Amino acid sequence: MEKVDMAQAVIEAAKYIGAGIAMGFGAIGPAIGEGNIGASAMEAMARQPEMGGTLITRMLLAMAVTESTGLYSLLVALILLFII
Repeated sequence: MEKVDMAQAVIEAAKYIGAGIAMGFGAIGPAIGEGNIGASAMEAMARQPEMGGTLITRMLLAMAVTESTGLYSLLVALILLFII
């Protein structure tokens, strides 16, 4: 009986570790990408202030696309925690 409880505890721990790793690595990429997008947009606006409105629109669209990978990692983490 004790082995079954220990095996279940190991599986439960692996789920939490896997979800943490999925979110950790899944958040690094979008964070770096959004930082680069924001920095590039600010640089472009400094060079051509008259293009500010267009640049902000495109920057926000690019950030939304970049953030989607972070949402996918959140989905994977939730599947690991609650489905498996």
